[in-house]
Amino acid sequence: MTYIAENALIIQSDRSVLLEVHAPTADAAREAISPFAELVKSPEHIHTYQLTPLSIWNARAAGMPISEMIGALKQHAKYPMPDAVAQEIEALGQRYGLTVIEKDGLQLLLTIATLPLVELLRRDEQVSPLLGVQKSNRSFQVDYSYRGLLKQALLTAGYPAEDLAGYVDGEALSLQLLQQTRTGSSFHLRPYQQDAADMFYQAGSTQGGSGVIVLPCGAGKTMVGMAVMAAVQEHTLILTSNLTSVRQWQRELLDKTNLPEDAIAEYSGEQKSTGPVTLATYQILTYRPSPESEFPHFKLFNAHAWGLVIYDEVHLLPAPIFRVTAELQARRRLGLTATLIREDGREGDVFALIGPKRYDVPWRELEGQGFIATAECTEIRIGQDPERQMEYALTPRRQQFRVAAENPRKLKVIEELLQQESGHRILIIGEYISQLQAIAELTDLPLITGKTAQKERERLYGEFRQGKFQGLVLSRVGNFALDLPDADVLIQVSGKYGSRQEEAQRLGRILRPKADGHPAQFYSLVSLQTCEEDFARHRQLFLTEQGYSYQIQIID
Repeated sequence: MTYIAENALIIQSDRSVLLEVHAPTADAAREAISPFAELVKSPEHIHTYQLTPLSIWNARAAGMPISEMIGALKQHAKYPMPDAVAQEIEALGQRYGLTVIEKDGLQLLLTIATLPLVELLRRDEQVSPLLGVQKSNRSFQVDYSYRGLLKQALLTAGYPAEDLAGYVDGEALSLQLLQQTRTGSSFHLRPYQQDAADMFYQAGSTQGGSGVIVLPCGAGKTMVGMAVMAAVQEHTLILTSNLTSVRQWQRELLDKTNLPEDAIAEYSGEQKSTGPVTLATYQILTYRPSPESEFPHFKLFNAHAWGLVIYDEVHLLPAPIFRVTAELQARRRLGLTATLIREDGREGDVFALIGPKRYDVPWRELEGQGFIATAECTEIRIGQDPERQMEYALTPRRQQFRVAAENPRKLKVIEELLQQESGHRILIIGEYISQLQAIAELTDLPLITGKTAQKERERLYGEFRQGKFQGLVLSRVGNFALDLPDADVLIQVSGKYGSRQEEAQRLGRILRPKADGHPAQFYSLVSLQTCEEDFARHRQLFLTEQGYSYQIQIID
């Protein structure tokens, strides 16, 4: 048996891959396997990845050959790779594209690679009702309205479709990116931003036009969206996570494109207008008066002949929007996100309905090129006093997390961190409003929550940018779309259980490059010997996959 001591990977027959963190080639191995393997555990010394059907299909859809996946594993393996794993990767990888959807006049044509697979899918409970007239021994006519549902059903059956049916033309939109912004500074796309836009659009071919771009927070996903709009040149609907994001898109479009102000419309709780470029929030689209009512604002999807729909923060896409998106398969669809992780497990729906991952770049790679800030992550584990520890022990299990998260001793640590980081621009972010109110009173810093009026939020964000106060205290509204480029310290006092996406988004708030090149500091406060420690380990998985490590401090 060949043994290569400096290699980092141990590949096991259950398709799990162990990565030895301290091996000399660990960073190279992590980068090599991350396009097609999913990190599932990251304790101190050994990280565990899993080769899943979806991770392999995403890599195949992005153009990664099966041989490259197997080659990456073999190159970095400490022991020989089990033959069964290579065979499984081969089998799963070859499944992508065994079903192909193409345009056939006023209908769609589903072509299936083999006759046995035809029979298998004809008997599938989800696929069978969507098949229309059989046109040949390996092809079926499919109604256009079933395009999204069919892709979901085929993915569930384990045979993801390659969709080559193309797109309808939207209304024309004349949009160019400016070389000099309207605020007077020079502007050009960074190489990776242009590459991402090109990988999505693929020169207008049917192979492109749908999919997800994955880039770190602060790396300019909005710029990629605008580059795609300039390529498509058609009316565009942009769906975002909140009003702050709507305003950010408005500012960027008016500053960096030739669009006049009246070409950009806002469809939100504050105003409901539409235009060649329309910005809307997920919240307004999913509003309905009662659980039994229809969604009155879904009419927006038919308000214009959209040529492009952009889903910002696509990992947050609500279930009702998935339903509408299943009917929008003839429109180009771009998803933007820092992480494809969905805590509800609906990554498969993103793949089927928005499209496969088209572009991804390791966060550390952009950090090394100076496009995002270097970040140092520290987890501070704080003991509870005896009375609080007893309260935690006696609390029903489902409420224990909140007791741990609101550990009063965290307030003292926050005070010490504010002194330690004096002179820096600090964000304090958490889950529970009562805890955040106590922190705001203690620190005399402004508090922004979901109940803070939008105008007041914008005022406080503006004053923070101007340096009128050292920091802000934020609820979950701080997770997304904050344009606070000078923020360089984030203190996370509590979070949403084990949410990996939230951990990534929060670190992203401080990743804008700093003028003097100093590193950003990310502190996560966790109660010692509680369930909060377990959730923290799960939260850190995505960032660990990107090459970040957490220093541990213990305050007993």
